[in-house]
Amino acid sequence: MKKVLIVEDDPAMTAALTNGLRFNGYDVVTAQDGVAGLRLASEEAPDVVVLDVMLPRMDGLDVCRRLREQRNRVPVLMLTARGQEMDKVTGLRTGADDYLTKPFSFLELLARIEALIRRSDPAADLTVYAFDDVWLDFDTYAAKKGGESLSLTHREFEMLRYFVARRGQVVTREQLLGAVWGALNPVETRTVDVHIAKLRRKLGEVPQKRHYILTVPGGGYKFVG
Repeated sequence: MKKVLIVEDDPAMTAALTNGLRFNGYDVVTAQDGVAGLRLASEEAPDVVVLDVMLPRMDGLDVCRRLREQRNRVPVLMLTARGQEMDKVTGLRTGADDYLTKPFSFLELLARIEALIRRSDPAADLTVYAFDDVWLDFDTYAAKKGGESLSLTHREFEMLRYFVARRGQVVTREQLLGAVWGALNPVETRTVDVHIAKLRRKLGEVPQKRHYILTVPGGGYKFVG
């Protein structure tokens, strides 16, 4: 379930967008001013931020600018009632990824959000991957090891897809839970450890000799296959 942060001070607009996005399968968090929006963009780790330009306490342009100064690369879709070309240019130059002028249709907003998520997802174009003697096809969910068929569950494939797209990066248990089990699935982080242990055995890891998924103390896991 992808998460959208809506930063909008109009309660009616916020309610309409929240209901529409949740109906389409998104997790939604909201903020009514720029300061709260900037804070939630870090705390909630959304997949997309829908950001109004005219906000109390801190306007949307400053929020976007500060996000980029913090090296937060979350895709930002800016909303505004303005239609002047220079306003759009200013928004894009502060680091926004897309721009939508009010009034707009919800379907157009939804399409733009989907496009931003596709462009920002490192696993979006991942189809086939091979390492050592393991071969994975993420389109057909087929796998081989040493030329022989390897039986992996759907969840194990999705774990590997997430790992491969972030090869060399530390992935937390919470990130895996959200990406593979779903943000609203009530499972514990220990579940991740159990599935990792099973996946390691299937991949043929050998203690002290061959590792594909490293444990990072206090952090999570890192895929190096």
